[in-house]
Amino acid sequence: MSKAKDKKAKVKSKSTTARISKKTVNTNKSGSVANLKENLQNANEKFLRLFAEFENFKKRTGRERIELFKTANKELMTALIPVMDDYDRAKSQINNENSSEEIKGLLLIFNKMNEILKSNGLSEIEISVGDTFDSEIHEAITQIPASKESQKGKIMDIVEKGYQLGEKTIRFPKVVVGQ
Repeated sequence: MSKAKDKKAKVKSKSTTARISKKTVNTNKSGSVANLKENLQNANEKFLRLFAEFENFKKRTGRERIELFKTANKELMTALIPVMDDYDRAKSQINNENSSEEIKGLLLIFNKMNEILKSNGLSEIEISVGDTFDSEIHEAITQIPASKESQKGKIMDIVEKGYQLGEKTIRFPKVVVGQ
């Protein structure tokens, strides 16, 4: 009889062990499911961050490329500005009444060159005598005593024109300021 009791006890202990191991498996399954969900959520967040970073990279490189195309010929334009100054000085010395056909031809060439440079983004910075001096826009060469109180801090003379390439200033206008 004791063998029968031992047999029943063994069966009972096996069924208890089976129940405990089933609970452990269920707990492990729910724990691993929660762990998998957490891992999935982390992976999704990581993916979204990488995707957003890539989109920002594309936008930034696009802007940089556009900026590069706008200012790619900056060196050429900077080299041509002194030639433009020479043309302006020569143009101011020409007497319109006595101008020959050759001079008129040179003026046409000057105007054509000026238009080509404008079409490539080069523009003059518009200033005039009597404007208020602004150190962000103008470069003061010298200061002279102003004959009137109203001329203090104003532009008295323009020594060199300023130029912009697109939105970027490549040469500031050089001016004389009243003191």
